[in-house]
Amino acid sequence: MASSWLDFWNGSHRIYVNARHAQVHYAKIAADFIALIPSADAIVVHWGCGEALQALTVAAHCRCLVLCDAASAIRGRLTERFAASTEPDAAKIAVCSPEDLRTRYVGGIDLFVVNSVLQYLSLAELDQLLADVRALLAPGGSLVVADVIPRHDDLVSDVRNLLATAWAKGFFIAALFGLAATFFSRYRTLRNTVGLARHDEAEFLSGLRAAGFTAARLQPNMGFDQRRMAFRATLR
Repeated sequence: MASSWLDFWNGSHRIYVNARHAQVHYAKIAADFIALIPSADAIVVHWGCGEALQALTVAAHCRCLVLCDAASAIRGRLTERFAASTEPDAAKIAVCSPEDLRTRYVGGIDLFVVNSVLQYLSLAELDQLLADVRALLAPGGSLVVADVIPRHDDLVSDVRNLLATAWAKGFFIAALFGLAATFFSRYRTLRNTVGLARHDEAEFLSGLRAAGFTAARLQPNMGFDQRRMAFRATLR
């Protein structure tokens, strides 16, 4: 049984209700990610990348795409997948841990994206992440933190958003069964015990500025859930 969010992501899970759900999710994230890339010569990081099903699509729009995830099981699958790929853009993709990232790309990152990850981080882990980003960003580089859960958000809102997306994208019945399965899943257990971090907009902006960034709310949010928040920050 997973006792932490990292344990959860390192194990087997069904966070997506079916393959169609995963495909739709990653395609939307890739499109939003590409819109943020400043140039075809940029070195970009996707921190907390997960399975990165559309990484080749993103890599086509930059010089190097660094996929960084704390879960060793995810890194192993990514490394194996891209090592076996014959796609030309696979050579642009690097896979690394947060620890390796701190030493490999100091002062060289043009865009650092953290999407739908903050809810799984403690305040100490968030502080460490911001310290890492300060050291990693190139002059003029930017940090984008997206899909941040507002303090007032709740599970009912998440369910409504999933069902609305499922209805629009053609996996509504699978979503209903997926929600039923989630009720008995490790995800729900961890959500009830460990919890998800939520943030107030003004407090989060203040925290970014205190950490040495110039920051502002970014709209739209990455992904389908526009109740959640996104922020862009640059080194001050």
